Amino acid sequence: MPPTNRKFFLLMAVCCLLLTLHRPSAWAAEQTVRILATTFPVYQIARNIGQGVEGIDIDLMIPAAMGCPHDYALTPQDMRKLAAADVLVVNGLGLEEFLGAPVQKANPRLKIVDSSQGIARILAYAAGEHDEDGHGHKSAGDGHDHGPNPHLFASPRMAALQAAAIARGLAEAHPAGAARYAANAQAYGQRLNRLADDMAALGGRLANKRIVTQHGVFDYLARDMGLEVVAVVQDHAGQNPAAAEMLALVAAIRAKRAGALFTEPQYPEAVGAAIAREAGIVAARLDPVANGPEQAPLDYYEQVMRRNMTILEQTLGSR
Repeated sequence: MPPTNRKFFLLMAVCCLLLTLHRPSAWAAEQTVRILATTFPVYQIARNIGQGVEGIDIDLMIPAAMGCPHDYALTPQDMRKLAAADVLVVNGLGLEEFLGAPVQKANPRLKIVDSSQGIARILAYAAGEHDEDGHGHKSAGDGHDHGPNPHLFASPRMAALQAAAIARGLAEAHPAGAARYAANAQAYGQRLNRLADDMAALGGRLANKRIVTQHGVFDYLARDMGLEVVAVVQDHAGQNPAAAEMLALVAAIRAKRAGALFTEPQYPEAVGAAIAREAGIVAARLDPVANGPEQAPLDYYEQVMRRNMTILEQTLGSR
């Protein structure tokens, strides 16, 4: 190649390199935005909100098979996922007690999207108290306030609000996908609200609206359906009642004439089933969709809630 041509090609290569070095925004636009969801429920919502958005990757942090992570501890694998993430989607309201200083240390640039942000009418997570609508949320516990109830996801109505909050947070963190996030949140929210309407209509038809639950996971759903939670088996998730507390629960269930006791697939059912037998009521399992299969379909939440409706009608009767 003649010297003149070599100089020309060398000059062009240098110009291209300089242009590349001075276009950081172009590189940033091509990078994948890594979105990490803490728990299965918010992961499923985030997946629905992120449908069709280019340049994102949505992953789940804790195992999909795990239920409410009340006593969860971060693992080295979790820390690696956090270090690589750009956005962390959380349930909020104290459900992720394992989050805190270690997260900021692992990734100080991490953007947090709180799915409970801006949601009103949050229930108190309390034993033996009543919410603002007068529906009882009682147990044989001490009656002390344990802070806000974080189990928004177990109510389709509240899950729709979580979807809107997640869409707003993702749009702020990734403006390129804002329009699609908003459209997806609207469509998914409409589906969840139709489901909530159907569940509320079922609540109006049930013959007995008084129920006992494993712990406070169904308080929002009960409020939306017009049910009364007259007792809970576990004042704190995973901690079974002592013998004296079980006797008190049986007495309360009989006095309140509860229609059924509902355990959860995330926890052993033996204690709840024993209490139900002693109280003379039926025991069945309701799934709050706190966990699920690794490759769950996008409508998995709706499928499970429809099955819950069948169980509620079978155990509580209809009129």
